[in-house]
This record gives sequence, C-alpha cells and structure tokens, in this order.
Amino acid sequence: MPYISNTDKERQKMLQDIGVSSFEELIANIPEQFRKTAAMNLEEPYSEWEISKKIARLADKNISTCKVNSFLGGGIYDHYIPAAVDHIILRPEFHTSYTPYQAEVSQGTLQHIYEFQTLICDLTGMEIANASMYDGASAAAEAILMAVRKNRRKKAIIAGTINPTYLEVIKSFVTGIGIELVIVPVKDGLVSYGELENLIDDQTSCVVMQTPNFFGNIEDAFRIEEAIRKVNDVLFIVAVDPISLAVMNAPAEYNADIVVGEGQALGNSQFYGGPLLGFFATKMSLARLMPGRISGGTTDKDGNRAYALTLQAREQHIRREKATSNICSNQSLCALAATVYMCLMGKSGLAEVARQSTTKAHYLASEIAKISGFELMFKAPFFKEFVVKTPVKPEIINKKLLPQGIFTGLDMERYGYANAMMIAVTEKKSKAMLDEFVNALKEVNNG
Repeated sequence: MPYISNTDKERQKMLQDIGVSSFEELIANIPEQFRKTAAMNLEEPYSEWEISKKIARLADKNISTCKVNSFLGGGIYDHYIPAAVDHIILRPEFHTSYTPYQAEVSQGTLQHIYEFQTLICDLTGMEIANASMYDGASAAAEAILMAVRKNRRKKAIIAGTINPTYLEVIKSFVTGIGIELVIVPVKDGLVSYGELENLIDDQTSCVVMQTPNFFGNIEDAFRIEEAIRKVNDVLFIVAVDPISLAVMNAPAEYNADIVVGEGQALGNSQFYGGPLLGFFATKMSLARLMPGRISGGTTDKDGNRAYALTLQAREQHIRREKATSNICSNQSLCALAATVYMCLMGKSGLAEVARQSTTKAHYLASEIAKISGFELMFKAPFFKEFVVKTPVKPEIINKKLLPQGIFTGLDMERYGYANAMMIAVTEKKSKAMLDEFVNALKEVNNG
C-alpha cells in the first residue's frame, strides 16, 4: 500500500479545485534551478510482505541485549521491563494519539501525563513536574535557561563530572545567547568541591550537578547545596538517575531547585539513537518559569474529575518572545511507559531494582579488582556503575569478548581516560553472568 493513496484522477481534481491545470503550473513561481528534474531512480514499490521481510533482515543485524551479556551504560541502562508495559502502551488509543490539546477527546492521554507528573514528584520529592522533555540532556539545558530567566544572571557553573553528552547539548543550547559556562574540574571521580565553592559569586545563575555522576560515583549533594546557599538567588540544578532515588536521598531533601534526568531506565528500551525521555521537576514557586507542558486535574461542569493542559507558557500558545521555551512536544508514549512501569513496580519494587543493581555492581567491582592488571579507578562510593583501569586497551578486550556474547563496558578513551572502561550493572544480572564476565576478563590477561 502506498503511503499517499491519492489516485491520478484525485490529484487532477485537487489541482482543478485550486485553479491550476498541472503540478508544474502549481510550482511555477519556483525558479528552474531549484527544481529537481532528474529521475529519483527509486526501486519499484514493495508489497507489505516484501517490506516486512526486508526490514526483518536488517533488524537481525542488531545484537539485542537479550542475546548477550551486556555491561554497557553511560546514561542508557538495561533494566528489566515487565511485559505489561508494552501491552498497555501499544493500545491504539495511546499508540496512535497525536496531541492532547483537545481535552474533550484526550482524557486518557491527559490523565496518564498527570499521573506521570505525580509519580516524578513522588520520586524526586519536588512540588511540580512537567509532562516530560525530549531527553535528560535537553532537560538539563532547559533548566539552565530557566535559572537565567529567574535571576537574570548569565553564569552557569557545571560540575565536570556531568555526562559529557549532556554538556555538549548544553553548549548547543546556550551558544549565541551570552550564557557563560564554567566547568569545575574533576578530582578523584567527584567534582572538586573546593574549586566549585570558589567559583560561585553574585554573577552566578546556577550550579549544575549530576549524582550519581557520569562515572557512577555519588556526589555529596548536601555539601554542594551548602556552598551554593552562601550566595543569594543561585539555583541548584541536579540531574539524577531515577532508579537511584528509590534508595538514595530525594533531591528535595538537599533542597534542589530544579531536578532533571533521563527516564529511559523507567520501563523504556535502550533504543540507541531512538526516543529517550527527559523529566523535569521543580519547586512550586518556579512553576510559571517551567518549560514544556503540564497536565492539570480539575472538574467538569457536572463535577466529574477531568484533566486539561495548564500553565503552558509555550511559543505555540503565546507570542514567541514571551514563551518560556520553544519545546513544542513531550515524549508522551515514553512517559506513559514510565508511568506504567512505576505503577507496576511500586515503591518496594523500585527499591528492589535499585538494591539489586548496586549490590551486584559492588560484587562485580570487587571481583574485577582481584584480577591482575585491573583496578578500580576511583575510591568514591558508587551506585550501579564504576570505572576500572585495564591492562590493555578496552578496544582489544571488546574484540576478544564480543564473540563470547559479552558486551564489555564503555571504552573511556573518547572521554580522555585511556585504558579505562566503565561498567554498568542492573538487576538483570545473575551471579553466573557476573562470574562469566570476570572469568572472561581473566582470560584476557592470559592472552
């Protein structure tokens, strides 16, 4: 079936209705040099069966983490997803819905967004959350823009331990609008607290920290917050792993002003290069500066519970120059998956995922540290990810272990750490899988 099903006769009718006799006449105002006249040289159309077979062959070239023993992380994690998550998000009323602007026909979408916001507030301890952002990185960038709107200062201090991809996105957002980014050096896998404190002054708009940070280490958020509050009106922005919040302090406990993060770990597949899910929460006093959309609960004229979009200071609804952000959409289906996941897991389930992830990560780290030539790069406390020094380049280890069905950790050379590998562990790992990895690393040493 073609994507556009109009027949030649129907196309001719449309041209006649708009007052032209041909497609060429319709585009007569476009200069010849800008028109593509050569043939597209496309293949003949495929049938549905043929295209399904072709796509299936291409998909088979991917190596799913279901088929291998994967220790890849760096921001995207291989947590277990209950089967009910996909079953619910693939219902046509969710899977095909476009936009919840029309409250009278989109109550289901508005309700699940409202519940997503509520669950994010429960998880972070914050007072209000939005309907979701594109990903954790853009959420962090939007948080900086929001801080600048709040205090009209243009200096943002960024912990050097933040995910480097977040930093790249932040740079893209602030380039050209005069916001100065000051990066605090890394010391032993944590942000250098002394240097961070010295950099904060009355020109500082915000301080951005990630915990667990890019290396998996847990920052001392209480200490950083104490340093920030010595200067008036500086906002504290924190990026977090949502799974970690089931067993660690909620950001509200260390008085964060804005909390952002990547929500993929909450019931969404790894989708490398595909859709991610940013979340964004803050204090009620900052609600009107928040980017994106918010679903609110209300009652209809008959007193029944109802939902509607509210507090939408977006460029689609008001004048562009008055908009708080130009984000025009939210990751509704991914947010629904996260909502279903959090509801299915509950507080105890999430805590169990977090406990298993960190317990197994610490077991693996201790076993790898016993192997000759390997050692932990940092001594800081970590959650489910850690960095090890390796006796040879991780690239060589990857090539040796991949044929055995093992995805080793992230090669840190591209981030400036040669002979180092970052390893992520989730609740999906059994002791046998962890021991398999350890034994394979021992064989690397034996040549």
